[in-house]
Amino acid sequence: MANERLRAAISAKGETIQSTADHVGVDPKSVERWITTNRTPHRGHRWKAASFLGVDEVYLWPAVEKRAETASTSELVTYYPHRGAVPASLWSSLIEQASDQVEILVYAGLFLFDSHPDLPDQLADKAKAGTQVRVLLGDPDSPMIRQRGEEEGIGDDLAARARITRRYLEPAAQTPGVEIRVHDTILYNSIYRFDEDVLVNPHVLGAPAGQNPVLHFRYIPGARTFRHYMRSFDYAWERGRTA
Repeated sequence: MANERLRAAISAKGETIQSTADHVGVDPKSVERWITTNRTPHRGHRWKAASFLGVDEVYLWPAVEKRAETASTSELVTYYPHRGAVPASLWSSLIEQASDQVEILVYAGLFLFDSHPDLPDQLADKAKAGTQVRVLLGDPDSPMIRQRGEEEGIGDDLAARARITRRYLEPAAQTPGVEIRVHDTILYNSIYRFDEDVLVNPHVLGAPAGQNPVLHFRYIPGARTFRHYMRSFDYAWERGRTA
């Protein structure tokens, strides 16, 4: 049976078998076989093709769904009932061991910088060593920050906390490789990514972030949860602006 979903996705994107093959890095005949014989390509080729066409790989190749579900379940390292339950040693070890990417999406995240006063210097040193550092803070002048402050019952204090965090980061911001942006999005989760580990702090309406659960995920090839949250980070990053 032919893979009509793949054929339709290529057409809907305005692409061709040749352009898809070029992007993925395979021979056009391989893409033809993916369509005509419904052959499931290797994982890396699936990801590249699905990303290029703007669809989920499970939609194009449903057979991988069960494997993806199993892997995604395994990505969850542990659950913490509130942010204060996350061991201080875990934050420290994740920060210290990160060498590839550090990405933070918050409204303020002041607790992290208060509890790790050397963090700006650490981020600068990591960037000098080749680590990509991207930090997204809430725009303290945005309506979303004001609304969130009201919902948490702290009013303008949230905007003040965001400004303090930005001030803490000023020394690191001068280092190439450290990028800081502000955003005015509705933030459903705070995200703290250190290489292949990510801590996700869901936002519960009416409760400060510190009172909400934290989920610790570790990336596993073929799973989707880690990548799902990082796509959310990328979406917010593209909507942000330089601080």
